[in-house]
Amino acid sequence: MNLKRRQFLFVGGLGTIGTGLLGWKLADQNRQIANIADSAVIAATPPKKDLLLRFTSVADTGTGAQGQYAVARAMNYYHGHNPYNLVILAGDNIYNDGEIEKIGVVFERPYEELLTQGVKFHACLGNHDIRTQNGDPQIKYPGFNMKGRYYTFRRDAVQFFALDTNRNADWENQVVWLEQELSRSDAPWKVVFGHNPFYSSGHYGVNQTLIKRFTPLFKKYHVQLYINGHDHHYERTRAIDGTTYLTTGSGAGVRPVGSSQWTEHSAETLAFASYDVYPDRIEVSAMGTDKRIFDRGVINRTYALII
Repeated sequence: MNLKRRQFLFVGGLGTIGTGLLGWKLADQNRQIANIADSAVIAATPPKKDLLLRFTSVADTGTGAQGQYAVARAMNYYHGHNPYNLVILAGDNIYNDGEIEKIGVVFERPYEELLTQGVKFHACLGNHDIRTQNGDPQIKYPGFNMKGRYYTFRRDAVQFFALDTNRNADWENQVVWLEQELSRSDAPWKVVFGHNPFYSSGHYGVNQTLIKRFTPLFKKYHVQLYINGHDHHYERTRAIDGTTYLTTGSGAGVRPVGSSQWTEHSAETLAFASYDVYPDRIEVSAMGTDKRIFDRGVINRTYALII
């Protein structure tokens, strides 16, 4: 499969987003949206008594188009069966150029049901987000709950670390900051998120710069999970030196994805991911716009695979 060129098609009828909005390669999207009938049912398994936290993640969402709304409806449906109050929004929150004046169309309306129920979104900046004032308006926007270009926060047993993985990031200070924050953390679970993938079987492939810059810290301080977008597909890796890498960049559109030696599951489908955190494991589920789970996996605190 040749993934060396962008494979986008223009999405018509975007209304107030404007005709300049980034196109999307929407293979099978019409079929996925058609299958979102209310009759589709997931088997909601009652959470075990030792459930510590449930959260979800999605990325590359900010189009205001059909695909984003389809994924948002699936997120609403999942919330009704398996409540959560945290969403990791892993960048490219506003297409095409991070224009904050579009926030109503690309964020507040699609996720209105979740927002009115008190679900908080924690965002990081993607490459499209920094095209307007280097992303500063998004950092200041209360709905994204960002404390800066990179920041940390804790929920129960999980400490989250948001990174700025853009080319113009303050790399030197950010790496120092991350090591300091990781070394101080006594959280049993450490989850890092940023826009760009480290390991991907899609368009952007493996990012050796990020691997060299951050994975020694991930290994040293036992980061169990890294979440990203940028590549418009779903992909979950096996644990690599103790860290699982999870791409949820199909929050509004899709591109082709293959499979690599590290891939546990990959899919060219509109989707989001959910995470049930327990003392000894994180149970990962991925849901498509047909409101059905298409991938399940487990992240163990002690598991490691060296490739």
